[in-house]
Amino acid sequence: MGAELDLGDDEAASIFSAHRIRSRLANGGYAISTFRETLQWGRDRLYGLFDDGVPADSLVHARTHLVDEVLRAAWQKFLPEVTEGLTLVAVGGYGRGELLPHSDIDILLLHADGALELHRKSLEALTAFNWDIGLEVGQSVRTVDECVSEAAKDITVITNLLEARILIGDESLFEQMQQALTPDRIWSIQDFFEAKKAEQSARYRKYDDTGYKLEPNVKESPGGLRDIHTIGWVAKRHFGAQTLGELREHGFLTKQECDELFAGQDFLWRVRFALHMITGRREDRLLFDSQIKVAQLFGYVDSSSNKAVEQFMQLYYRTIKSLSCLNDMLLQLFEEAIVHPIAGEPLTLNPRFQVRNGYLEARDDEVFRRQPWALLELFLLLQQNPKIDGIRAQTLRMVLRDGKLMTDEVRNSVRSRALFMEMFREGRGLTRNLRRMNRYGVLGRYLPEFGRIVGLMQYDLFHTLTVDEHILYVLRNARRFAMQRFRDELPYCSKIMDRVPKPELLYLAALWHDIGKGRDGDHSEIGSAEAEQFCLVHGLSHADAALVAWLVRDHLLMSLTAQKQDISDASVVAAFAERVGSRIRLDYIFLLTCADIRGTNPALWNSWRESLLKDLYRQSARLLEGVVDQATLETERAADTRQIALGLLAEQHIDPDTAESVWARFDHDYFLRHSPEELAWQLPAIARVQEADLPLVMVQTVAGRGTAVFVYTRDRDHLFGLTTGVLARLGLNILDARLHTTDDGFVLDSYIVLESDNTPLDSQMRQDEIRDSLRRVLSDPEMSTIDVNRRTSQRLKHFDTPTQVYFGQDEARNRTTLELVAADQPGLLSLIGRVFQKRGILLNAAKVATIGERAEDVFYITDRMHRPIKDERTLDELREVLVRTLDRHELK
Repeated sequence: MGAELDLGDDEAASIFSAHRIRSRLANGGYAISTFRETLQWGRDRLYGLFDDGVPADSLVHARTHLVDEVLRAAWQKFLPEVTEGLTLVAVGGYGRGELLPHSDIDILLLHADGALELHRKSLEALTAFNWDIGLEVGQSVRTVDECVSEAAKDITVITNLLEARILIGDESLFEQMQQALTPDRIWSIQDFFEAKKAEQSARYRKYDDTGYKLEPNVKESPGGLRDIHTIGWVAKRHFGAQTLGELREHGFLTKQECDELFAGQDFLWRVRFALHMITGRREDRLLFDSQIKVAQLFGYVDSSSNKAVEQFMQLYYRTIKSLSCLNDMLLQLFEEAIVHPIAGEPLTLNPRFQVRNGYLEARDDEVFRRQPWALLELFLLLQQNPKIDGIRAQTLRMVLRDGKLMTDEVRNSVRSRALFMEMFREGRGLTRNLRRMNRYGVLGRYLPEFGRIVGLMQYDLFHTLTVDEHILYVLRNARRFAMQRFRDELPYCSKIMDRVPKPELLYLAALWHDIGKGRDGDHSEIGSAEAEQFCLVHGLSHADAALVAWLVRDHLLMSLTAQKQDISDASVVAAFAERVGSRIRLDYIFLLTCADIRGTNPALWNSWRESLLKDLYRQSARLLEGVVDQATLETERAADTRQIALGLLAEQHIDPDTAESVWARFDHDYFLRHSPEELAWQLPAIARVQEADLPLVMVQTVAGRGTAVFVYTRDRDHLFGLTTGVLARLGLNILDARLHTTDDGFVLDSYIVLESDNTPLDSQMRQDEIRDSLRRVLSDPEMSTIDVNRRTSQRLKHFDTPTQVYFGQDEARNRTTLELVAADQPGLLSLIGRVFQKRGILLNAAKVATIGERAEDVFYITDRMHRPIKDERTLDELREVLVRTLDRHELK
């Protein structure tokens, strides 16, 4: 009989006594059904204890103890007389004693020469029996020599065997294996440590070096349980430590740090336990469909400013942040103890800090207690000396210990404010520095407003990071505009950045733009007021403070204008320019907008959105610089478009008279909504096509804009619904629709599309597929609807977005605007087009935006007589039909 697992506390040991488990199995005659019932009884009991609030470590140890007894009983059922040559060993997480309800159960069958063949039939029966009773056992079968050979080749094998714990069988065989795997024979302490560090780095890269994604992996993401395992493995290899608590005995952790480590581990265990309960399987990912349920199990309820799930996830993210800090500190302490013992004289930087072996350290243990503002000076020194590798572990421990000394008095001191502002004026290394300050809790202590949003998530598919991580990504994007090595990334932004007189104002706006989230009220207004006050007390002029406050307050202005309004309309551009007020402000808001979109969601930034922002920027700049006024902006733009297009057509040997004869049928808006390149692409085909060959469908990928789909044909019913239905069925994202009808009854409809991953179409075969599919559908006069036949993605189903419809009047263009917010779903535009058709509504143009799980689209509509729709009853009926239609389809 192997040694029983030390559960570590009386409560865990009392959950399943070995005597009770053995009695249940014996009373049932060791039948399969009895084993299955015992396992189910154990799982049900653990679930009940979880609901009662029993600590997670007791639950995982108790589950391990239950499985231990079941496996031992099964062994004795099939191998009752075997005492030599065979040993059953728990390895991996099971060896550590950390089994959750559906964890893998990894075992090693250790055998001596000849024993395997001698007992093969009994062992095969035992293996089948384990599966029959419902234990998902992962089994390896090796001799001691084979264990050594495999472990020498693979860090994961030696790591699993490091956790080995005998269950039953030949104890001397188990001891032989342990002696053969000691550091003096295989995987020296230094080699093992270096390999585990490299393994952690590779794992971090797999998760983009952040644990703050919307659907984190509780086990593998940075800051997750695997970070704790890494600490435990190194400690075990170095000291022979059996528990994390022994790190305190060896002087690597203080009592407070040890308590923090155990609390974090218990929380993550509890989250994983809840995931296993909810899903009924092994699950380590906190997916959207589980987050709400886990939050409920943890007792969270919605508040006026934050949903229950957001409160729970904030605790999760703050926990992994704390564990990441401990991981950083301990691995560096291990490195000093194992690889690079501290040696040599330090290099003094000032009376408070010095550099030793490439790391910045405090010169004594009381530095931050005497001068708390030195918490900021520490990070400024790191920023000013980029060759320093980081903060030495002992000093990092002091930062974590003394961070609470950052009081209002310290924050308000001239010294603290000067140090913080110097980071922004320094520029170089700012993003990395602020990330470090956030990681180690100093940024949130210096700026309590920032501290509130640390770990705050927004339960949607639009924001892919927590608010604090998003802010730092936006600031990173803004910094890259100023860095030479990133000039090829967004050259237009880099060129504008060269003209910005005070880059630090852009960085400050980036830091404050979302800092008001998670509080009652408009986060832009809240952040604007706080940003202005911050700037003034930190010595900025009133003019600079006003600029930063304006950028924070209106940081969504340019994005919303470009994506939701018709920027071919000079009045729209003029209204935007008037709100901006100056060319300098235009430069700042353009850069902040680009940085913000790219930092919100990687899938959101694409060539089409970039082209919209550039177009709005260029038009606004001309107005603000007085080159043109609103009255001449449209006229000049249309004339310029025609003139440039004529030059491009001349290169195709098409004379101006031919072009003008075709264009004579098109209205003024056609030349405002299309680029010269688009005109030059469309016209030759329109001039050549015969009516018998209609519909004309053209597809072309345009550099910097996406893929253009152009349809020219006789006007017909259901055209918009059919076209968008085909595009949706082909799995395309529609970004823009520009629809024109000539006086003689022809339509010129243009769409900008991207693949579902927001990349342009990259093959001729794909373009041919789109063209052929559209021609086939639009050529059929009997076709009125199209089945998109695409299921709503599983992720979208977890969000409730009721349809909302708002109307306005575009007096300048004699049309009605319809703004729609609805749940994104396949074929959404096709459904809307069908509603418009049935109610006799003409669609003039559409601005399409998918914001995570939400579609936020704007349609410009008229009645069949091309008049705006102003009758309130008609608009109310249209709203009712759209809501009923779209909400019904969302349920499918």
